[in-house]
Amino acid sequence: MEVSVIRSSSQAKISKTELGCRDLRFCFGKSNDKNKIFSRKPNSVCFDSQISRFRKAGLRFTLKAVHSDPILESKSPATSKSLDRLRLFVGLPLDAVSDGNSVNHARAIGAGLKALKLLGVEGVELPVWWGVVENEMGKYDWSGYLAVAEMVQKAGLKLHVSLCFHASSQPRIPLPKWVTKIGESQSSIFFADRSGQHYQQCLSLAVDDLAVLDGKTPVQVYQGFCESFKSTFSPFMGSTITGISMGLGPDGELRYPSHHKPAKSGTITGVGEFQCYDTNMLNLLKQYAEANGNPLWGLGGPHDAPTYDQAPNSNRFFKDHGGSWESPYGDFFLSWYSSELVSHGNRLLSLALSIFGDTEVNVYGKVPLVHSWYKTRAHPSELTAGFYNTASRNGYEAVAEMFARNSCKIILPGMDLSDEHQPHNALSSPESLLAQIRTTCNKHRVEVAGQNLASGAPGGLEQIKKNMLGENPIDLFTYQRMGAHFFSPEHFPSFTEFVRSLSQPELHPDDLPSDEAEATESVQTSSDPNIHLQTA
Repeated sequence: MEVSVIRSSSQAKISKTELGCRDLRFCFGKSNDKNKIFSRKPNSVCFDSQISRFRKAGLRFTLKAVHSDPILESKSPATSKSLDRLRLFVGLPLDAVSDGNSVNHARAIGAGLKALKLLGVEGVELPVWWGVVENEMGKYDWSGYLAVAEMVQKAGLKLHVSLCFHASSQPRIPLPKWVTKIGESQSSIFFADRSGQHYQQCLSLAVDDLAVLDGKTPVQVYQGFCESFKSTFSPFMGSTITGISMGLGPDGELRYPSHHKPAKSGTITGVGEFQCYDTNMLNLLKQYAEANGNPLWGLGGPHDAPTYDQAPNSNRFFKDHGGSWESPYGDFFLSWYSSELVSHGNRLLSLALSIFGDTEVNVYGKVPLVHSWYKTRAHPSELTAGFYNTASRNGYEAVAEMFARNSCKIILPGMDLSDEHQPHNALSSPESLLAQIRTTCNKHRVEVAGQNLASGAPGGLEQIKKNMLGENPIDLFTYQRMGAHFFSPEHFPSFTEFVRSLSQPELHPDDLPSDEAEATESVQTSSDPNIHLQTA
């Protein structure tokens, strides 16, 4: 079986799987050598070993040129209009650049970029970590990221950069060392829950404008970081770099770290906990309560709220009927808690706009899809995450309005999730929540971009396609994420078929399976330069 990709400029049909055999034979595994190229480990997944499985199965891969006429002209006007706007990106590994600012997996990334270009993917997304670049305050080392940008440019792809002001647990990428050191003596720069446990993977939003970082505020430090990035990458801005995502909180998202540990697949997620117990958040709450004439309400968060892994009805606050969330105190607290999050987002997005507004790049921010317990009246998981969204209140109005005010686009993850594959007892509805947020964004004329949460979700690719090409098609989708699994025989053929389905809903007769032993499946791209899913 030969799986092929057609390049519209040369009308050459190139075997995708031969590319894997020829170029993608390296590992996206760990490496201990100084150049961060690949040392083969027993537990790593290598592309050459995967290709050998095809050979053992009696499959051979060839390179041949054929002529094939473009077929996109035959599509309906509605579909063509959707494809005119569509841009598909793939996320690079989270640790593409890490320790010592060296490029990890360099050879595999280079080969992967070539494969994506041939498939018709427009570009890639690159996480840029605060903890990698600014290990000394005010001193920036962009060398590794510049090397990746040059690789992307050479491959003829576009680049979307995600500025990450948070840490990562897996792979381990910490905050800057000097920030961590400050946090060891001033734990109040981090969020805290009711038990006093601190979340140390991002700074508390309550310190945005406090001079807690060696005499500077976090916003001032972020400003210096962004200005240095803009200056260093100016040759790429607007040409190779077309979009920048501003990190807004945990995992780069606009939210509180209400769940320190994500639930395991197939298990029910608890409601999470309010993150308002660090000294600086409590000071803000106290000021808000006194200004509203209820000083006793400013002593702390709700005393009758469940803990992280508990269900809504395990305590009084989130009960559907008679819950404290509907009381005057509940409205007071939730209004304050959510408004602080929106204000934080406004501070950072307005900063991004002031720095990048005179360039040709689009600025984005990510809003999470907190879909657990959406079918309850209280929507408790959204409330603890900072979104005052209930059955009787649209908590995303203020969020969308804030994005519109800053001329920023919203990235919504979870577009691969469907209701039918959620645990029944979790009363979850990712589809309903996604529809609500998209409708709200449309009302405020905020453009929406999409992401998947993880490759391999049941029916994920079809769900992504449904969200990309529906009544309100999105202009950008970033598929997460390049790595050993992404290029594996278990995944990459499905992704190739997915790309083909976006640009070729109807098969050309030349691309249908033949009577020969070798059937050919082709990815057809358009010769129309206005269509973004092309490889030439």
